[in-house]
Amino acid sequence: MAARPGGTLQVAMHEGPRPVMRGRFLELVPYERLVFTFGWEATPGAPDLAPEASRVEVTLTPDGDGTELTLRHSGLPIVLEEETGDGWAHLLHRLAGTAESQEHR
Repeated sequence: MAARPGGTLQVAMHEGPRPVMRGRFLELVPYERLVFTFGWEATPGAPDLAPEASRVEVTLTPDGDGTELTLRHSGLPIVLEEETGDGWAHLLHRLAGTAESQEHR
């Protein structure tokens, strides 16, 4: 993984047949914005979405004593919207828990 514009992104899932998500970083602005492409390697059990076929935008905005995170995932086939939305909700819930535990250290 190379966290720079044009750098590659790869994430192996820990469930089932271990599908691999692949993408490319498009934009990185520290503490403000992250944009990358998103898709899956063609392996058994992986969603039908080619690597780099969709786009994820994450924006961080100061909000009082905290930060508001906005995530927008575009270019998904309708058939994958619910499953992908559930995946992001799970990930963001875990991220919030991690952030809260770090805040109290």
